[in-house]
Amino acid sequence: MAKKLEDYVVTIPDFPEPGIMFRDITSVIQDPDGLKLAIDGLVDALKDVDYDLVLGPESRGFIFGVPVAYAMGKGFVPVRKKGKLPRETVSMKYDLEYGQAEVEIHKDAIKPGQKVVVVDDLIATGGSAEAAVKLAEMLGGEVVKMVFVMELAGLKGREKLAGKNVESLIVYDGK
Repeated sequence: MAKKLEDYVVTIPDFPEPGIMFRDITSVIQDPDGLKLAIDGLVDALKDVDYDLVLGPESRGFIFGVPVAYAMGKGFVPVRKKGKLPRETVSMKYDLEYGQAEVEIHKDAIKPGQKVVVVDDLIATGGSAEAAVKLAEMLGGEVVKMVFVMELAGLKGREKLAGKNVESLIVYDGK
């Protein structure tokens, strides 16, 4: 019997702290069949979507976003941590569980009216995904869909993305 994508995810209990069930994406990408299932699943989730660019948050959004962009013949826009991009940027702060982070994209990365999809490994609290949406919209882009390999539904990240078309290949009920 063929393995499903979730069969490649290794769960580590009590990491990084007691009570947390850590879902390890590296076990998916280190296996050629797991990686293929993940990329094919993301591409399939976007097959009927009209879009111009793939936006991928650092760093695992790069891992999944670039092969999706390549397979679909689209450009890729990296969302980087503040201070990592060499040209003029726009930035967005967002809340983490403990503190804040800031991400940015090049100011010329998205042209007004371009349709954008966001591709990432995980949606948890939704902070980084929401920041990516806001960055795209600041530049006049329209986020037409967001796809994730995994979702931790118990952290309610979808609530920050209300009104957006969100799809996850694997949904875990807890945190």
